[in-house]
Amino acid sequence: MAATKTADSGIGVVLGQRDAGLAVGVVAILTILFLPLPSFMIDMGLALSIALSILILMVALWIRRPLEFSAFPTILLIATLLRLALNVATTRLILSQGAEGPAAAGHVIAGFAQFVMGGDFVIGIIVFIILVTVNFVVITKGATRIAEVGARFTLDSLPGKQMAVDADLSSGAIDEKEAIRRRRELEEESQFFGAMDGASKFVRGDAIAGLIITAVNIFGGVIIGVTRHDLPFERALDTFVKLSVGDGLVTQMPALIVSLAAGLLVSKGGTQGSTEGVIVSQFGNYPRALMLAGGVMAVLATAPGLPLLPFAAIGGVLAFISIGLTRQKEAGARAAESAKTSDQALSPEEQSRQSIRDQLKTTEIEICFGKQISTVLMRPSSDLPQRVAKMRRKFAKQYGFVVPEIKLAEDLSVPSKSYQIKVHGTVVANAELRLGDVLVVVGDGPKPDTPGDETREPAFGMKAIWVPDIFTNALKRDGFVPVENSSVLLTHVAEVIRNSLAQLLSYRDLRSLLDRLDPEYRKLLEEICPSQISYSGLQGVLKMLLAERISIRNLHLILEAVAEIAPFSRKAEQITEHVRMRLASQICGDLSDNNYLKIVRLGNKWEVAFHQALRRDAKGEIIEFDIDPRLIEQFGGDLARVVQPLMDAGHQFVLVTAAETRPYVHTVTERLYGTLPVLSHLEISRGVQIQSLGSVS
Repeated sequence: MAATKTADSGIGVVLGQRDAGLAVGVVAILTILFLPLPSFMIDMGLALSIALSILILMVALWIRRPLEFSAFPTILLIATLLRLALNVATTRLILSQGAEGPAAAGHVIAGFAQFVMGGDFVIGIIVFIILVTVNFVVITKGATRIAEVGARFTLDSLPGKQMAVDADLSSGAIDEKEAIRRRRELEEESQFFGAMDGASKFVRGDAIAGLIITAVNIFGGVIIGVTRHDLPFERALDTFVKLSVGDGLVTQMPALIVSLAAGLLVSKGGTQGSTEGVIVSQFGNYPRALMLAGGVMAVLATAPGLPLLPFAAIGGVLAFISIGLTRQKEAGARAAESAKTSDQALSPEEQSRQSIRDQLKTTEIEICFGKQISTVLMRPSSDLPQRVAKMRRKFAKQYGFVVPEIKLAEDLSVPSKSYQIKVHGTVVANAELRLGDVLVVVGDGPKPDTPGDETREPAFGMKAIWVPDIFTNALKRDGFVPVENSSVLLTHVAEVIRNSLAQLLSYRDLRSLLDRLDPEYRKLLEEICPSQISYSGLQGVLKMLLAERISIRNLHLILEAVAEIAPFSRKAEQITEHVRMRLASQICGDLSDNNYLKIVRLGNKWEVAFHQALRRDAKGEIIEFDIDPRLIEQFGGDLARVVQPLMDAGHQFVLVTAAETRPYVHTVTERLYGTLPVLSHLEISRGVQIQSLGSVS
C-alpha cells in the first residue's frame, strides 16, 4: 500500500513537472547546435526524431477533426528544430571524424547508407534527390496551398459564423454556455488555420535546409578529407558522400513523414471521423465503381506483354469487395424496408392514439394568415421572419426571458385579408390588413386630406385611416406617419405578447433562467428552494410580475427579495408585493418619461373606499376584497375622466395608491385600461423626479 502511494506521488510529481520538462527539452535541442555530441547520442537523437515523426503521422490519421490536433504547429516547430539540430551535430561529426570510416557519424547513418544505397553512393544521391523532390515539390507545396486557402476562407467566413451563433442564442435555440463554447471553437479554428499557414513554411524550409546541408557536407567533407587527412580524392569522395547522403536520408525520412502528416491534416477540411473511416466509407458508397475498376484490371491482365498475376489479383480483390458491399447495402435496404413496414403495420388503435397525441401538441405563439395576405407577407423575399426574430431578441433583452418561437402559417379558414394571433392554440386577437394601403394613426387629431377609409388601429384601438400607398410621400409632407402592413402586424403581435407574458413563461423557461445564474446565486437558490418556496411558487411570483409588465431581467435581485420574505410568508401575492418594492428603481426607471415619473394619484375618497372593502381575519391578514359593484362603476367613470384625456395626449404615466390596496386597484383598472401601470407609494424609489398629472377623486 505504501509502495502504491509512493508510486502515485512520483507520477504526480512527474506530471506536475511537464512544463519544466518541455523547457529543458527545448534548451537541450538548442545546446545540440553548439556542443559536440558522441555518436551514440546522435543515434538516440535520430531514433527519437523518426519515432516522433511516426507518432505525428498516426495522430493525424486518427483524429476526427483538425482542431483535435491544434498543437500541431507547435509540435511541428519542435520536430523541425530537432532535425536541424541533429543535422548540425552530424555535420560536425562527419567533417571532423568522417575519415575514420562509415560508422564515424553513428550506426544509424551508417546503416541507412548501407541499406538504402547498397554501398553505391550514386544510388544514394539519386534516391536522396527523388525524396527531396517528392517532399518539396509535391507534398509540401500542395499542403502549403491548402493551408493558405483554408486560412483565407476560415477568416472570411468567421463573421457569418459568429452572426449565426448570435442568432441561435437570441432565438433560444442554444444557451449562453453553448454560445460561449461555439465562439471559442470559432476562435480556435481561425487561429489553427492561420498557424497552419505559417507552419507549412517550416516544412518547406526544412526540405530546403536538408538539401543545402547535404551539399555542404559532401563538398566540405571531400575538401577536409583530401587536405587534412591526406586521403585520395576517390576514397574521400566515396567516404564523405556515403556519410552525407546517409545523413540526408535519415533526416529526410522523418521530414517526409511530417510533411505527409501536415498535408493530411490541412486536407481533412470539413470531413468528420478518422481518415481511414472517411476513405473507406466514401469509397464503399459506390460499389459499382469498384466493380468497374476490377473489370479494367481484368482486361489489362489479358493484354499481351503485361503480367497476368498482379492485374488479375487486384481485379479479383476489387470485384470481391464490390460484391460484398452490394450485398451489405441490399441487406440494409431490406432491414429499413421491414422496419418501415412494421411501423406501417401498427394496429388501427395505435395509429389513432399516435394521431391524437400529435394533435394535442399546440404551438405557443402562432400567426395565421388568410390566403391573400400570405401571398405577400410569406413570400420568400419577405423580411417578416427576420423582423420577428429581431422582435424576439428585443423582448428577451427587455423582459429577461426568451419568448417562444413565433410560427407563421397560412390558414384557409381565416378570411383572405385577415390574420389571427394564437397563444397556446387559442385565438386572442385578429384584424384585417389592406394590401396596397398604408395605415395612418390619427387618434383625435386632424385627418389627412387624402382619400381613405376609417378604421381602428389593431394593437391599441386608436382611430386610424387606411390610405392608398401612392399617397405616402404626400402624407409624410403633411406631417403624418404612414405605417406599412408588416409594421402594423408586428406592433399588434408585440402588444399581444406583452399582454400574454405570464402565460408564455413556462416551467422549462424558469429552469433555463435558473441554470444560467452565477454560482453564488445558485447557492442562494438552493437555500430557499424548495425548503421555503417551491419552484412552481417561484414561477408564480415571476408570472405575477410579468402580468403587470415588470421585467424579470434582474433575476438575482428578485431571488434576494424572495429570500428576505419567504421565511415569513408563503403567499405568492405577498411575496410579489415585497419583490416589487425591492425592484422600485427598475420599475420607476422603466416607466419614466424623459427622466420624469408622471403619476396620477388615487384620491382620498377612493383610497378609503378600497381600504374599507378589505376583509381581514383575526390576525389582521387580508382574506377577501368585497366592494359594492356600484362603487366600481362610479370608480370607472371617475377614472375615465382623468385617464382618457391623458392617454389621448400621449402621456406615459402611472396610477399611484396605497401599498395594501394596490393589487386590488390594479385588478379593477386592468379591465378598463389594461396597459395602465398601478404602483404603490412604497414602489416609488428615492431620487426619482415626479410630475403629478392629476388625481382620481
